[in-house]
Amino acid sequence: MKLILASASTRRAEILHAAGFSFSILSSAIDETPYPSESAHDLVKRLAVAKAELVAARTAGPAIVIGADTEVTLEGHIFGKPRSTDDARHMLEKLSGRTHAVVTGVALIRLPDADRRTFVESTLVQFAQLSPEEITRYLATGEPHDKAGAYAIQGRAGRYIPRIEGDYFNVVGLPLAHVTQALAELGWSED
Repeated sequence: MKLILASASTRRAEILHAAGFSFSILSSAIDETPYPSESAHDLVKRLAVAKAELVAARTAGPAIVIGADTEVTLEGHIFGKPRSTDDARHMLEKLSGRTHAVVTGVALIRLPDADRRTFVESTLVQFAQLSPEEITRYLATGEPHDKAGAYAIQGRAGRYIPRIEGDYFNVVGLPLAHVTQALAELGWSED
């Protein structure tokens, strides 16, 4: 049975690869615009399902498709990928010195029977207080520009995160232990 990652995220692919999974990647470009008043939890679940369904519809033979979406949320506000450097700066200023949640929606679809597992994982992330100069230096690295919440815990931003509560890999983009459990429930094995 093939394992297919329905994501162009290099971070998700790196997580699966480092954990020893053999898989292929099929892109799943969809409109990721939140619906009006949609919660982060509902958004990531909806997008994960949409990505997995899109790739499942283009896949033949026995396979399990994994779709995922990650967002950062603080006080009900969703911080997706920044649209500009100014947007990234604004996000980092809001997150500075505070604890926020990183939520990842995951959808796994087994083919050909379309049995599925969906879930949302949440991890609390404490951010250190950042000076304007630290934010400017971090923005200059280019790292924030394609990351939800404008930071990468596995990169340079790790120095500003003294504590998390929950799954580290969830913050990177894919809650590995929960995905592994769902794969087992769907009958996937490495043999």
